[in-house]
Amino acid sequence: MQQLLEALGRLGSSEVASLGIGILAAVLLASLASSLFIAYLYQVFYRARATGSQVHRAFPLMGISITAIFISVQFSLPLSLGLLGALSIVRFRTPIKEPEEIGFILLVIATSLAAATFNLTFLGITLAVAVVALLLLRARLPMISAALNDGMLMVTLPAAQASQLEELLALVREELPHGSVDSVSEGDSEVSISYRFRRLPQDRVPDLYARIKNLAASARLSIFFHEAGDV
Repeated sequence: MQQLLEALGRLGSSEVASLGIGILAAVLLASLASSLFIAYLYQVFYRARATGSQVHRAFPLMGISITAIFISVQFSLPLSLGLLGALSIVRFRTPIKEPEEIGFILLVIATSLAAATFNLTFLGITLAVAVVALLLLRARLPMISAALNDGMLMVTLPAAQASQLEELLALVREELPHGSVDSVSEGDSEVSISYRFRRLPQDRVPDLYARIKNLAASARLSIFFHEAGDV
């Protein structure tokens, strides 16, 4: 067995072989563990997305591959130049359907590089800061989510009931104080209000619908959410 390991070591870079199989295996396992954790974060914070390519399924293999590549090339200038030339002619055509996916992919790359350079402390710090950032985004702090909106409320009234428009708008503002009027449009027979809101809890949807219908029984109500799971 020892002769086999020595033969395998002579096939590759002497610097890589000098690290020992134990250290290389530990680094690859650390990269795998961090990639699995990032995939878990993706599922926890973005599993309710209506779209997305489910890119987190590739995170474990991405992490191992990136770590192995950079361990191999960091000890060899010819290998690093060859990798640069190979990547210059490779184009990935898979579309990124959600902007958050780019952030998660970059996080996998960052942690894989930290593992490849044997900087496990920095790897842990990177993951910890990423978790804090995701928690802050989920908490929707005012300084972070001031410009965000979670959906659109549209109410349509017959033109004959346009006099109720002001009262209806006051009701919507009372129920959804952290929103703003997007548009008010009038046609030959109908008047419509579009109102952007930042949060609408699930238990408030029936009450909002009932209050609007009580105020204007003939009103048509539509609620659109930018993300699945906001209700």
